[in-house]
Amino acid sequence: MATESRVQPAGSTEKDDRDGMEIDLVELLYRLLEKARYIILAALLGALIMAVYTFRFVTPTYTAVSKLYIVNPKDSVINLSDLQLGNNLADDYVEIFNTRDMSAAVKADLNLSYSVNQIKRMVSVSRQTNTRILYISVVSPNREEARDMANAFARQAQILIPEKMKGNEPTFFELAETPTAPSAPNKVRNIALGFILGALVAIVVLVVQFIADDRIRNVDMLEKRLGLPVLGMMPAMGTENDDVSSHHNNHKERSHRSGRKGGRA
Repeated sequence: MATESRVQPAGSTEKDDRDGMEIDLVELLYRLLEKARYIILAALLGALIMAVYTFRFVTPTYTAVSKLYIVNPKDSVINLSDLQLGNNLADDYVEIFNTRDMSAAVKADLNLSYSVNQIKRMVSVSRQTNTRILYISVVSPNREEARDMANAFARQAQILIPEKMKGNEPTFFELAETPTAPSAPNKVRNIALGFILGALVAIVVLVVQFIADDRIRNVDMLEKRLGLPVLGMMPAMGTENDDVSSHHNNHKERSHRSGRKGGRA
């Protein structure tokens, strides 16, 4: 039994099917440029929404920082091993500030209305590399409260660290000062973020509309969809037909008016 072989036409290959599904990036770019005013408006709207949210609904917070110095006061001469020991102790002391005992002691010292867990979330302790200085940062919506809590944590550390670690108490390196400006929110960053997000949302909407739009707008799109060359184009005749119809109607109206005038005469 002979097998029938079929030759596929050039316009029905899988490559052409894939080409029909590809996105014309150049046309997409032109579409975005045409809608640039909408993208700019969306970006400005996003910046405005973020500005209103930042200025009206976000409570500003202040950060105060006190500093403790880890040193061994018993020895007048400090060698390399003492420095290394001090660095290791500084890392251990950081963990003391994460205990409930430290937060509870600060709460009792300042008679705060916050819970112990809330106080733990308000404080963070860090140190610079190769130093023995602890940075005690407290974030609060009240600038004076942030300063008092940072200093209270430093005072309580001088009490609890020797008790917990059986070592020497750290010394004050620098007292916290009252912050003059809020540390959060960052108004400029938030507004810029709103501007960028607004523009991105508009671009995404336009891209989705472009992909979902399957109308044939030009000859290139027609050839790509059908896989056949276009032999010719016929111009639209709607305008010419409308002119002919309008001219015919005007001629009939003038004839009707002239007939009425002849009857009256």
